[in-house]
Amino acid sequence: MNPHAARSISPSTLIRSIRSNRSLIFNLIRREVSGRYRGSAMGLLWSFFNPVLMLAVYTFVFSVVFKARWVGGTGSKTEFALVLFSGLMVFNLFSECINRAPTLIVGNVNYVKKVIFPLEILTCVALGSAAFHLLISLLVWLIFYVLFFGIPHATILLLPFVLLPLILLTLGLSWLLASLGVYLRDVSQVVGIITTVLMFLSPIFYPVVSLPESYRPFMLISPLTFVIEQARDVMIWGRPIDLQGWVVHTSLSGLVACLGFAWFQKTRKGFADVL
Repeated sequence: MNPHAARSISPSTLIRSIRSNRSLIFNLIRREVSGRYRGSAMGLLWSFFNPVLMLAVYTFVFSVVFKARWVGGTGSKTEFALVLFSGLMVFNLFSECINRAPTLIVGNVNYVKKVIFPLEILTCVALGSAAFHLLISLLVWLIFYVLFFGIPHATILLLPFVLLPLILLTLGLSWLLASLGVYLRDVSQVVGIITTVLMFLSPIFYPVVSLPESYRPFMLISPLTFVIEQARDVMIWGRPIDLQGWVVHTSLSGLVACLGFAWFQKTRKGFADVL
């Protein structure tokens, strides 16, 4: 692919880039995941024990210390922990990518200097790394669910479809932030604050129905609210996807992905000069 074609803002350019560089993307994801735990005695096992410890800590703090119970649930501590953990898995996928996005280009200057390197795939690599940790967390969730509640509802098979709007949104915002991070170094600080705010403005620690009706519209502003609630529906409550809402959110997220990619492609020609 020549340099001019590589900078096209067409979504088809992105699809061709991902398809032609799929081996490179896979190898970079594998290197990034293994590099995170390189040198530690337990290695990749930490990717399994980290969510286990996190699940145990949240269970103790919220169920034992604060004696919290999930509205509409059975009231058990284990159920509350699994409900809370399911929301955290979705949020962590988003936050891991978004928090890293502003430094993706700045932290890979050697790739910028290579004309033939497809910079647009760096966001896909970050997403792939976050998706790996999501899968490990999901495995932990499944083990605990089976131990305490039995076989999950068949609707859990719809989870990949539930996550699709979030994946598109995350990619779009990552391309935007990766580009802005080159020109505005304060972006990473602002993003850190915003993701922290979103964590508490999303139904992770409490359901939307627990808020007074006058405050619920503020919760719906969060782009994570719909995905988190739908993830819990298919994973825990055995409810199908809200098809109308899914179509709307997927369409809007797809638009964000296209606009974010277009912005990245339009601004990438100045990366080498700034860096």
